[in-house]
Amino acid sequence: MKPFMDEYFLLHTEIAQKLYHEHAAKMPIFDYHCHINPKDIAEDRMFKSITEIWLAGDHYKWRGMRTNGVDERFCTGDASDWEKFEKWAETVPQTLRNPLYHWTHLELKKFFGINEVLSPKNARQIFDACNEKLNTAEYSCRNIIRMANVHTICTTDDPIDNLQYHQQIKASGFEVAVLPAWRPDKAMMVDDPAFFNNYINQLATVADMTITTFADLMTALHRRHQYFHENGCRLSDHGLDTAFAEDYTAKEIRAIFTTVRSGSKLTNEEILKFKSCMLYEFGVMDHSRGWTQQLHIGALRNNNTRLFNQSGPDIGFDSIGDKPIAEPLSRLLNKLDMEDKLCKTVLYNLNPADNELYATMIGNFQDGSIPGKMQWGSGWWFLDQKDGMEKQINTLSNMGLLSRFVGMLTDSRSFLSYTRHEYFRRTLCNILGNDVENGEIPNDMELLGQMVENISFNNAKNYFNF
Repeated sequence: MKPFMDEYFLLHTEIAQKLYHEHAAKMPIFDYHCHINPKDIAEDRMFKSITEIWLAGDHYKWRGMRTNGVDERFCTGDASDWEKFEKWAETVPQTLRNPLYHWTHLELKKFFGINEVLSPKNARQIFDACNEKLNTAEYSCRNIIRMANVHTICTTDDPIDNLQYHQQIKASGFEVAVLPAWRPDKAMMVDDPAFFNNYINQLATVADMTITTFADLMTALHRRHQYFHENGCRLSDHGLDTAFAEDYTAKEIRAIFTTVRSGSKLTNEEILKFKSCMLYEFGVMDHSRGWTQQLHIGALRNNNTRLFNQSGPDIGFDSIGDKPIAEPLSRLLNKLDMEDKLCKTVLYNLNPADNELYATMIGNFQDGSIPGKMQWGSGWWFLDQKDGMEKQINTLSNMGLLSRFVGMLTDSRSFLSYTRHEYFRRTLCNILGNDVENGEIPNDMELLGQMVENISFNNAKNYFNF
């Protein structure tokens, strides 16, 4: 019997152990997609408790707690930090075989040196031990980032954001690059005219202009896109339930915008045409400035209307969608490619049934201009666990070039989630080690070690080229 989560955790062969400890573990982290707040980094925030840094904003944990019968008050409500932590400690033993169990103990071990298994029996002891460390300067936000050996962080930012915190971080001389990523989803949300128009009014204010026509909208977005570029942004991100690639004319789009700007509701056909136009135009913008676009596709969001109305979005009431994706995604990419406006692209699927679809789709648009121009992103959201990562790695190996993969990201709102890179790297090394053990790939440590280092860090650094 192997010990729980020792230095050989997930590494089942000597080759895997050597690959991880001599090659993967030392590589810095290039976290090219996350949801952390740049304000925390700019102000070098100190966290008053483990609850504040670990449970606040973590919809993965909240979802587990609710499933364990924990009242919402202890997830997103007004319970004290200790009460929330206590309920999490009661939940942890019930998360066996869920990635939450591994993540929890990796984070306690990595950042706090705690090797005990969290349970109600030791909850107070661990709570106090973590808080004692968090109340020292060594555990400021920036020092936690340093502990994790992070090289680059890309946040998720709306076009109307002023990026003041990114500017402050850069001016402070912080050695870790903290860069914005353009997330213009709200500029497509014509499903709700009131919401859309309120957003467009905010966009008009920050772009210092009036927006009454579709041409005005595009001018405002181009101004903001340029502003982001001037502040170091080279990466966009789009959260989509499917790809949008309907046929439309410029005249139709002008008329649709006039209709929605007046506050009138659009037909479903008009909504699809408008979103198709915007997604294409965003791709053209990104290409014009040499950016990379990311498309996160397939979430079915805000399923629980009662709790959405009570607590808002992004708190654990989303799931996997199953809208058809192959044809619209192909049409979108092909349209951009036909016009020589397809920039570097990272595609993420949330439905594992689409793995082979995405792995083969990227091959359609590799043009030889750079290695791996089209990327199939790492297992996302519900798939960023051991099984999901293994399936993604194996499918990409079978249908693409694993060696050119840009690797892992946290997609997280917590500064303790950098251990997800460790989790991924251990999984990667274990797969390669098993292949060597089975005689399926050569026992060439120079070749394999370089491949592991590339997937862990070098590929992302070279691909995004910030």
